[in-house]
Amino acid sequence: MIIRKEIDIKAPLSVVWNVFSQMEDWRQWNTVCRNCCYIEGDKMALDTCFSFEIAPLIFPMRVKPRIVKCDPGKEVVWTGGRFGVRAEHMFRFFEENGFVRLLSEEEFKGPMMPFSRLLRVPQRLHRLTEEFMAAIKQQAETCAG
Repeated sequence: MIIRKEIDIKAPLSVVWNVFSQMEDWRQWNTVCRNCCYIEGDKMALDTCFSFEIAPLIFPMRVKPRIVKCDPGKEVVWTGGRFGVRAEHMFRFFEENGFVRLLSEEEFKGPMMPFSRLLRVPQRLHRLTEEFMAAIKQQAETCAG
């Protein structure tokens, strides 16, 4: 299963990247990835491990992804897994004529995927991705003034 979302943000790339990469500030504007904290490392960088809670079902679930690729202002990829499902989440940033196009693509695999479909988890994760992207857009555009 792949969840893909693009959004255009009317802000300079430096502002969008700053909003996205400052995980310690996510609690101020991000309602999707709650209680985010670093486990290993202290910034958005290769091999940093962090933790956050999401709520694709009734109860929140803590995930602990590790950043496996980080090209600041261009691309970030993190991977992680829980309950028999592995995920890889990629973000790409493209600056175009005064705005930034942000692409999010997340791929899920694993033996529990058929069960997660029965619970409508893919639709809920898609909604959470849309909310996260909208929050990045709002925060970056607010910061850009």
